Amino acid sequence: MPRAAPQETHPYEAVWKVLSYGLPEAPIIVAALLYTHTDWLQEVLGRLAPFYPYAVFGAGVLLGWRFHRSRLLFALLVVTLADRTLVHFVLAHGARDRVVLQAIGVLLPLNLAALSLTAERGVLTPPGLARFALILGQLVLVAILDRQAPAATAALLHARLLPQWLFAWSSLADPALLAFLVAGGLFAAAQLTSPTQTGRSFAWALIPTFLGLSTVRPGSPGFTTFYLATGALILIVAVVEASYHMAYQDSLTGLPARRALNEALLRLGGSYTVAMLDVDHFKRINDRHGHDVGDQVLKMIAAKLAQVSGGGKAYRYGGEEFAVIFAGRGAEECLRDLESLRQTVEDTRFILRARFRSKKKRKEKVLTDRGPGERVPVTISVGVAEKNERHTKWDQVVKAADRALYRAKEGGRNQVQT
Repeated sequence: MPRAAPQETHPYEAVWKVLSYGLPEAPIIVAALLYTHTDWLQEVLGRLAPFYPYAVFGAGVLLGWRFHRSRLLFALLVVTLADRTLVHFVLAHGARDRVVLQAIGVLLPLNLAALSLTAERGVLTPPGLARFALILGQLVLVAILDRQAPAATAALLHARLLPQWLFAWSSLADPALLAFLVAGGLFAAAQLTSPTQTGRSFAWALIPTFLGLSTVRPGSPGFTTFYLATGALILIVAVVEASYHMAYQDSLTGLPARRALNEALLRLGGSYTVAMLDVDHFKRINDRHGHDVGDQVLKMIAAKLAQVSGGGKAYRYGGEEFAVIFAGRGAEECLRDLESLRQTVEDTRFILRARFRSKKKRKEKVLTDRGPGERVPVTISVGVAEKNERHTKWDQVVKAADRALYRAKEGGRNQVQT
């Protein structure tokens, strides 16, 4: 059977991928900027604004505690301490602005960067208590320096290090500005080398945090608390997003998980086709080469499934089993695309090579699709079923596709059956 031409990425998909890096953080920041720069919005929402920081803090504590996100809880603690200190010692009086504001400008971004780059270690644990002590220690240190050596500390925190015209609009002095630049650089490097949802949210939260500290004006309340609360809100939204991905996205392959499949089937109306796919002799691959290689096989196959032609949407069903939904298409219409997918997997060169890790010199097995090495034969079997008069419910269609998959395996594997 002739193979279908490979799918081309539509231009809008590339655009959407770029835009997705700023969702939902960028709209939140834009909304905050609109509020703080639009008089009529302040008039409409002015009565609710005082409750905004308390609502954010309360929601953050509940979510952080419920989902065991210690970094969120400590970030909320750091932001809250910074805000309350600014309100009581800078905004209300202004006399200690030269030390307190600039010290917070240095410490806050560095604390956020440190929390982002370290692992979840709990709250009421030795590492968690050490973090708590370190945060409070910084607060005590600033208080001591502010009282015992205000002139020397102020001179240090106001050292001229950057061109004055560049940040003349900001309330922050050069050391605090450099701290934000260092934190931003750390976030950027971390996202380039090992991108995570949590790291991305901390990076975005740095923007409203900077805006909040840059708009501090002694003797005037301004929008400092509002911007700091917005930074905390971005961190909270990241926890919600992470919980969603844990439930609906498979962490190994990156494909939508079984729960997402079930909900997608429930939403479908009209005709559709379901294909169930299974990796042939997967247990044999695991037994011979180890579970790490088995996981790499699943990831490589998932990458092929994600590019299935004909408008198909791939899902990880569980174990070595996958599913593909073709909305609005009958089974006969999908056979060409599924046969092409089966052939693509069969033709892919799954090459196993040994690689020595640096320093430890420990050998590990790496699976690739090019170069020399031991070839691991990998094929898939496919069962196909469509919604019709006999199978009217989604679970009946899935079961029919499973029966067809069983026939494909019984018939010798590496084939498509209806």
